[in-house]
Amino acid sequence: MSLNFLKKKHVEDSETQGNGARLVTFVEPKHVISEQFRTLRTNIEFAGAALDKLHVVMFTSAGMSDGKTTVSSNVAVTWAQAGKSVLYVDADLRRPTAHATFHLLNTRGLTTILAGNAQPKDTVQETFVENLEVLTSGPVPPNPAELLSSTRMASLVEWMRNNYDIVVFDVPPDMVVTDAQVLMPLVDGAILVTTFGKTLKFNLQRTVETLRLSETKILGIVQRVRGGKNDAGYGYGYGHTELN
Repeated sequence: MSLNFLKKKHVEDSETQGNGARLVTFVEPKHVISEQFRTLRTNIEFAGAALDKLHVVMFTSAGMSDGKTTVSSNVAVTWAQAGKSVLYVDADLRRPTAHATFHLLNTRGLTTILAGNAQPKDTVQETFVENLEVLTSGPVPPNPAELLSSTRMASLVEWMRNNYDIVVFDVPPDMVVTDAQVLMPLVDGAILVTTFGKTLKFNLQRTVETLRLSETKILGIVQRVRGGKNDAGYGYGYGHTELN
């Protein structure tokens, strides 16, 4: 199935890293791009209807700078706007952005829970979006993959399932580090974010193979579209593509 595309002015990856993602769904909820994110949310729910449960979803990509943080944070906002109790988890422990996106402190977060004695209920932070709470990454650790693959992480995800309707994980690119791979057994499904004309088909195929080997349900693909030098934009579409 082909993907439908929309354009909007975008913030370069370096700016997203420092300033956070632009929450168009919160700032301009009636914008056509916001509607596209709501459509994406609905399609994810349809794709997950065949599953026994759809509580924990993971947004990842094959490579860096594909826009997964913008997509995951805006979809999380749309779930909250629909009345769901949502937890957004910044599991990108190497290049965290959630604290900047939601204007939160990052002195505590996922790493302080996994590496110390911090309690989840005392570490999760409320945001300016009703129904949406955030677990920031916390201080950058020397061993991200080891923390994410720990038994403490598995217990933490179970706590999340028991306390929220939807948990959204923003994780590092699958082809760059192993962090996403160690989290796959803990989630109910994954959404891949790609960049048209940039993401290599081979890398996308490898990412899909990794998800299939871990028996992670692929809920769909979101494709980012960039225009010319003076006309950059994001395009969001939803669908499944033939990767063979």
